[in-house]
Formats: sequence, C-alpha cells, structure tokens
Amino acid sequence: MLPVVETFASIQGESTHAGRKCFFIRLAGCNLRCNYCDTVYAWDGGTARSVDFLVREVKNSGLDLVEVTGGEPLIHAETPELLQALLDAGKEVLLETNGSVSIAGIPAAVRKILDCKTPGSGMSDCNDFNNYQLLQAHDEVKFVISGRDDFDWAAGIIEKYRLWQKTENLIFSPVWGRVTFEELAQWVVDCPLPVRMQLQMHKLIWGDRKGV
Repeated sequence: MLPVVETFASIQGESTHAGRKCFFIRLAGCNLRCNYCDTVYAWDGGTARSVDFLVREVKNSGLDLVEVTGGEPLIHAETPELLQALLDAGKEVLLETNGSVSIAGIPAAVRKILDCKTPGSGMSDCNDFNNYQLLQAHDEVKFVISGRDDFDWAAGIIEKYRLWQKTENLIFSPVWGRVTFEELAQWVVDCPLPVRMQLQMHKLIWGDRKGV
C-alpha cells in the first residue's frame, strides 16, 4: 500500500513535458524540508491505496502520460512496483524525485525528473550525486534557483559531473518571489552551458493551490 495525498488530471506544468495532459499521483511523505517547498501538505498523511487501485484510476482517466510525485516517492518501497505496473499498462511514466534517494531500482523506461538541491533550498548536503552515473538521455535534472549564488553553484555541478553528456535536459527554474523571471532568463542566456529555463505553468494559470 502507498500513502496517496491526491490524484488528479491536469496539464504538466514543468519539465520538458510542460503543456501535455497528464495524470498525477502525489504520494505523502518526504525526507527533506526545502525552505521554498510548495507542497508542504504532502510531507505526511495520505490515504493508503494499492498499486492495482492506482493503475485502475490512471486507466479510467484515459490519459497516456502519468507522473508519480510527492513528497518524495522513493522513500516508499512499493514505488518501483507502481512505476512498473504503470509501464505494463502501456503508460508513459514520469517520476519526480528530490535527488537524495538512489534511483538505482527504477525501471529504465521511466523518465526521471531528478532535482538537484541548491544551497538556497537549505538541503544541498542531501544530494546523492551517485545518481548522475545512472541517468539516461530521456531523464532530466532540475535546479531550483533562489539567487545568483544558486545559479553559479548549479553551473559548477553541471561542469563537475559533465551532465550534458548524460542528458540534454538540464533545467533551471526560479523560486517564486526570490528570483524574477527576467533575472533568470538573462543568466541562462549568458551561460555557456547547454541549459534551459522553465516556469511553473500550472502556477501561472491557477495560482499556488492543490490539484493542479
């Protein structure tokens, strides 16, 4: 059984899949406490659901793209089973993970969106950099940027681990209220590394609320 905070159909608001229709499964529980977290309500609680129940719910949605997110999905032993069951059901599967837990047991076909926690999050000491050896070309690494120091630190991580050799999906996203869109856009333009900028489309459309 997995603790589920919410499930819902929406558009994908982030990642290289932004704008696509997607079914979301948000699991409860997180091992980190990022100071800009916008899903504090998923830190604990949730309703116990079986893998079979969740797969049926995804099938009933009629959507082909599904994301398992949190919280932190990989703190639950049954998450890899859920991911494989969704693949077996013919779904395209995304996993959003905070980068502190090993992705070694994740099915290869799952597209992993791996956060790299910058110093501005207060959680940069928790990154498991061994994960970078396991990345595939379809995976993504996301850096949430609180300021110029975070940007420069993230660029250093990309260079140190030569992440562009693992995936071309290296994404910088601004912390709302700390960095303006214009600031981050200019830093990305001026950066020689092959990075891209994203905004949280769902927040621009619906604001900062659940179920979107």
